[in-house]
Amino acid sequence: MKYRVIIEQSAHEDLEAITLWLAQHSEEAARKWYWQVRKAVESLDRSPLRCPLAPENEAFDEEIRHLMNGRRRYVYRILFTVGKSTVHVLHLRHGAQDALEPTEGT
Repeated sequence: MKYRVIIEQSAHEDLEAITLWLAQHSEEAARKWYWQVRKAVESLDRSPLRCPLAPENEAFDEEIRHLMNGRRRYVYRILFTVGKSTVHVLHLRHGAQDALEPTEGT
């Protein structure tokens, strides 16, 4: 089964902010990172349940999963929920950031 992947506004904002921050150091690295993340997000259309539950899952009513993307100090978590036929990408967070809080919304 193929899922429809919906990138929520909050995830778009995260993606833009992270890309701009990375571009301050290297535009090439920012471009490369952006396309790696987009490819990872697009991969959620196939078997999103392969990804583990996120550490913050227990704090939410909905099941929150995450897909790790990147290497070393550039690891980002793609946080998402899975519906019957859709995946909703909620946020992108650096691997070193604190867990998502319910007050930050989903």
